[in-house]
Amino acid sequence: MSVIADDFIRAASVALDGSWHSTGMLEHAREILAREPSVASESIYTAAVLGNDSAVRQFIQTDPPNATRKGGPYGWDALTYLCFSKYLRIDAGRSAGFVSAATMLIDAGADPNTGFYSDEHLPEPVWESVLYGAAGVAHNDGMTQLLIDRGADPNDGETEYHAPEWFNNRPMEIIVESGKLAPMGLTTMLHRKLDWTNYAGVRWLLNHGADPNMVSMWGSRALDHSIGRDNKVEFIELLLDFGANPLLATTDGMNAFTRAAASGRVDIIERFRKRGFTYEMNGAFALLEACARGNVGAARELSDADPEMIPEIRSMYPGLLANFAGSGNTNGVRALLDLGFDIESRSTHPGWNGMSALHLAIWRDRLDTVKLLVDRGASLASADGEDAVGVARRAQVEESEWTPHETSRILDYLAGISEPARG
Repeated sequence: MSVIADDFIRAASVALDGSWHSTGMLEHAREILAREPSVASESIYTAAVLGNDSAVRQFIQTDPPNATRKGGPYGWDALTYLCFSKYLRIDAGRSAGFVSAATMLIDAGADPNTGFYSDEHLPEPVWESVLYGAAGVAHNDGMTQLLIDRGADPNDGETEYHAPEWFNNRPMEIIVESGKLAPMGLTTMLHRKLDWTNYAGVRWLLNHGADPNMVSMWGSRALDHSIGRDNKVEFIELLLDFGANPLLATTDGMNAFTRAAASGRVDIIERFRKRGFTYEMNGAFALLEACARGNVGAARELSDADPEMIPEIRSMYPGLLANFAGSGNTNGVRALLDLGFDIESRSTHPGWNGMSALHLAIWRDRLDTVKLLVDRGASLASADGEDAVGVARRAQVEESEWTPHETSRILDYLAGISEPARG
């Protein structure tokens, strides 16, 4: 193959430099194709990455081993290039061609469980199957259905994790409906949908057999995972409706009651008790619940009785104040500050690890908490170069489960504040 063809395939395939496979656009690939249109049919690999079914057919008819032969810049077979193509993810108008080309390749002997071994994957290398490419990167319904129908195994460690991402639930549903997914894979999907705060996806999985009490590959149950992600209380209610038990401990010895206390989530504790679950908080967790309720007096009584309690909590939960701030528990943040907790503590919650209390409260649109933190001296600067106003501006436009904000109230509040003015 020519150097230009290799460059085109690299530009049109998922990034292999450690970047997320689901990122990256097609500008460079389209520039190459516009300059050198013949690249599109130079090899079965360029044809596959474009979903060019007529060219793929011709290559197979001319030389049948092309269907399984490895080559191109990454040494993959054609089906792997096809399923890890940015065109498959981005250019919906090509979907029918991709499915048609993949069907021809499989009919000619391509393995529906083919893929490649990724040395770049962190924290350790993994096998990345074509089903993962179709369902977890491209989130393409037709390709997912074809591969499942033709024998693809979804239990590869990557497909179960990535197929639930974003908000097109159909690839995930196809995999579950196939009956091929192991129970742990179903649990992984449930927890990933909680990560994505996708209520419809969580409900669908629970309706299709996901066990909210099963311990995941991360050592947590669904309630614990939901609390760790600061899901809205509606998610907690849904899990309880399907039999989640907040009294069950996880691998770290905590249950959902104690985890809610350590996250400042009094609303969740109250939901548990209204559902008839009882659990007596003792020791450090009794103090954490008192703080979560904003009851400084009760917290002081507990700490006076055991002077080692607060140092123990600081050691156990270095990001405690940030986590309270992220949940919008202003009274709880005030209680922690009054007890001497560090206003510059950084969150340890998954997905928000390292964000300061102020920045996390800004991102979550917690205006009252932001005002309290500013009044109590929280720094507007950031170690990573983005100050509080920058976070607020980004929260106006960036897509996430917490943003973009519906109003500019926090940005307006912060715009006139400067470090010198606050001393």
